[in-house]
Amino acid sequence: VAGSRPSPGPSGPPSPLLPQAPRLLTRATLSPIPTGQALAARLLAEGAQHGLELSFVWNRDPRRLQSTLPPALRLLDLGALGERSPDLVVEVAHPQIIRDFGAQILSHADLLVGSPSALADPDTERRLLEASRKSGRWVFVARGALWGAEDIARLDACGGLQSLSITMATHPHGFRLEGPLGKGPAEGPRTVLYEGPVRGLCPLAPRNSNTMAAAALAAPSLGFDGVVGILVADLSLVDRHVIDVELKGPPGASGQSFCVRTRRGKPGRAWGGDRHRHPRGLLAQPPG
Repeated sequence: VAGSRPSPGPSGPPSPLLPQAPRLLTRATLSPIPTGQALAARLLAEGAQHGLELSFVWNRDPRRLQSTLPPALRLLDLGALGERSPDLVVEVAHPQIIRDFGAQILSHADLLVGSPSALADPDTERRLLEASRKSGRWVFVARGALWGAEDIARLDACGGLQSLSITMATHPHGFRLEGPLGKGPAEGPRTVLYEGPVRGLCPLAPRNSNTMAAAALAAPSLGFDGVVGILVADLSLVDRHVIDVELKGPPGASGQSFCVRTRRGKPGRAWGGDRHRHPRGLLAQPPG
């Protein structure tokens, strides 16, 4: 988890995510299936040994929770989340949930954003920052499949980052696209569907641009308008998706630039969710 926190509100800085006092920290999950289901199951099975308690799970379709969770853990109305007194709400559902409910959640609990593509919308980002400052609550952003997020953030903070691009490639069936990108099939064995600022991609591929959005947040000097996102449909990647990260620094005295390239390949399609990713991140204490 990449922790980010705006300036504290009048109540002062919030306590660390994992408190030192021996008490239960209640977690709430806003989830799709299967990612949220795996996260909830992990918390139910192992949460107590880490001082964690699952408060509730909410899904846009409550029927999807009937066979997986006891009734006491199902929240039917997200507007009533304050009645459960959660310490942290984990969103792994859809960026629209962050847009619609993010500020409200922050009036009751810290928030882990699992769909950072929502923050490409300037108004959503502004409202979350304002709500965080007012309540003194933390906002966390999941790094997801972004390899080297901390290194990118450190390089950006010291002024050593000039350009950053993220390429995500998978089979066309692995995409959930909207707008003009969702109207036509890919042409040829490998087709570049989009190449440009991440801000422009997020509304067109909200489920397939979260890694790129995380990169834009890790490198605020470039941000959503400066980080380049490239979405590629590749017919050869039937059961795999590949993420390439390339960054460059400013030219040195010799005229040459520092450059790093990484490639992350993962079995499965790009929208399938990573059931091993979130629990480990949830047990990490944020910086500061």
